[in-house]
Amino acid sequence: MFNLYRFRLKCSCGNSLLWKYPKQQSYSTKTKNLWKPVIGLEVHAQIISNSKLFSGAKCDFAGLVNDCVSPFDASIPGTLPVLNKRCVEAGVLAALALSCKINPVSSFDRKHYFYADLPSGYQITQQRSPIAQDGFLQFQVHTPGVNKPPYTKISKIKQIQLEQDSGKSLHDENLHMSLVDLNRAGIPLIEVVFEPDLEDAEEAASLVKELIMILDRIRCCSGRMEEGALRVDANVSIHRQDEPLGTRTEIKNIYSVRAVANAINHEIARQIRIKEEGGTVINETRSWDAAGKVTVAMRDKEIKQDYRYMPEPNLPPLRLNMNGNDQSDLVNVVSLREQLPELPEETRQKLMTTYGLSNINVIQIVNENTLLKLFLEISRDPKIDPKKVVNILLNDFLTVLNKHNIPIDNFNVQPDHIGQLIHMREGQIINIVILRNVLEIVVLGDTRTPEEIVQSKNWQMINDPVKIEKLCTDVMNDNPKAVQKHKDGNKRAFNFLTKKISQNSNDLANMAMVANTLTELLKK
Repeated sequence: MFNLYRFRLKCSCGNSLLWKYPKQQSYSTKTKNLWKPVIGLEVHAQIISNSKLFSGAKCDFAGLVNDCVSPFDASIPGTLPVLNKRCVEAGVLAALALSCKINPVSSFDRKHYFYADLPSGYQITQQRSPIAQDGFLQFQVHTPGVNKPPYTKISKIKQIQLEQDSGKSLHDENLHMSLVDLNRAGIPLIEVVFEPDLEDAEEAASLVKELIMILDRIRCCSGRMEEGALRVDANVSIHRQDEPLGTRTEIKNIYSVRAVANAINHEIARQIRIKEEGGTVINETRSWDAAGKVTVAMRDKEIKQDYRYMPEPNLPPLRLNMNGNDQSDLVNVVSLREQLPELPEETRQKLMTTYGLSNINVIQIVNENTLLKLFLEISRDPKIDPKKVVNILLNDFLTVLNKHNIPIDNFNVQPDHIGQLIHMREGQIINIVILRNVLEIVVLGDTRTPEEIVQSKNWQMINDPVKIEKLCTDVMNDNPKAVQKHKDGNKRAFNFLTKKISQNSNDLANMAMVANTLTELLKK
């Protein structure tokens, strides 16, 4: 419908600029402990909606360029905004889920600034009178692979506001030209502004992960950061104990949970380096370069930008139905409160109470919605120990996915197939090695049941005492030196012999029987 807006980007010599990043420096834990980081997040989440915040254009911004643009989105003179009720409901649900105080009356403002992908010259937002304020988010901080127990953290929420997104600039370095796609212009956003009360990068990453899960549960936002559905701005500063807060920098538009931690860690280290070398941290906006693993200066903020906020004259105050009486034209807060689903923290507590799972396992299971669904489905079988299900999912299942680089949301494993593997393992039909082999075959797309795979490959576990004794005797006869070392008190020799027996049986031997039989034979 609309042609691409065009403008040229050239340096004075007509060539593009090549940036060379400075070599990163590392600092000892002792040096880092002299400084206290202070971190606050601002999260922009795209609301799941069929149409945009103030127009009827569809929200498929990933479609054909400028295919989802209404006259209002392109700021055609004479067009007016019409508020999308579904977006207001999503904002109220988010506020309820985050324990915020919902304002019965809120209003919209115009935030003025010039950029090529903002054709109107202002953004409609709720800076001064937002839809909700004064909430909090409780979350679990756990870093996989780090030997540190998880702990509970609470971050306060300053406000939640509705606003529209801007368009997207597409830069062509070869043509020295930028084009503007307005498909994203007007996409409905919820901005969640957190207070600066986080102390390290892992807390920030854990907060973002928890927020994504909550917004996904209430069907407010998909949380797919790789698609731009959720973006994070991080405000970072450092100061010494008992000293005033330091100058903060803002890292804009971080697009993954892990990048949140990496960007904040780098920025903390950068500010420490500046301070240790006697320099001054300046108030500026920076971006995260994932390839170079550095934050890069975007613009100076020493002089506060005047956005010239003014009330949006074309939108009346947003009024909500707070008491549940019959006001069909208003969003009903009471009704939405009743629709709130079980939230992640409630699920964790229920899993620990119902199944007796550990806190760490519960955090890992709930943090991945796919794992949670698999666990709940498999654990419906009363004959299966839920703790064994957790062990299989967290250790064996995830290992196979990581080995083959399979995204956790992109596989076709039937829950009953994993349940069948557990039954076969408990019934001593297969051992743990075969379970892992069959699980890998199933994950890679084999549609046969585990029983059919085991039978076709003759992978049944060897439980015959006579066969087990023969396997042990043969290995002892082939390795007399190892036998003698064991008798001399070398404990490693026993492990060597059991490994040989496992190999000779093609990993089919019942290793518990092997250990008992081998122990008795070595006593003779």
